[in-house]
Amino acid sequence: MQAHDLLWLHPGAWADGASLPDWAEPGWPVVVRRAPRAGRGLIPVGLRGRLRNQRHAAWVAPALVARCLTPETLAAERGWARYTDGGFACLDTLARIAPLLEQAGLTWGPTGAVGFALACGAAVLHPASDLDLLVRAVCPLGEAEIALLKSLKVHAGCRLDMQIDTGRGGFVLDEWLAGRRTVLLKTPDGPRLVSDPWQAQTDEDRS
Repeated sequence: MQAHDLLWLHPGAWADGASLPDWAEPGWPVVVRRAPRAGRGLIPVGLRGRLRNQRHAAWVAPALVARCLTPETLAAERGWARYTDGGFACLDTLARIAPLLEQAGLTWGPTGAVGFALACGAAVLHPASDLDLLVRAVCPLGEAEIALLKSLKVHAGCRLDMQIDTGRGGFVLDEWLAGRRTVLLKTPDGPRLVSDPWQAQTDEDRS
């Protein structure tokens, strides 16, 4: 299970003394987050509510996971095609750019509120919702791939945020394209400043 995967837990999974906020929806999935695993291999997860400020960090035991859904699976299922009544620029944008990502052969999927809504039908979207995309790239992106990802902004009718997952961590594409000397790589051991997100060694390791 990797960051951004959605997990459904077995009924009663939170009954063992877990302290949850009163807004938590028991039937909703939790999302795997980047953080060190706790004792007994507990998986770091995040709960979300119906409002943007309703977020809660927790850990769950692998044995409590009943189902796992990845962003890539959400992309393959093309669930946005079910929303034919419009009203959500984020879903309209996703419908336009999905064929471009598929033709390029990239491994990708929707995350954030859009991914969550597609996964479980939760009413968490609003007309101004962002579109968050995850692109998995264990090797450095090629020039054609970079050009394609940059061009997606042209097709976007909403704020489009793309994160690249290198297998060692994730970074924001716009940050990297800005030509900064270093970018912030989010890893399971915490954020690190790196000059090359595909290299294991970070600037902090060299100093």
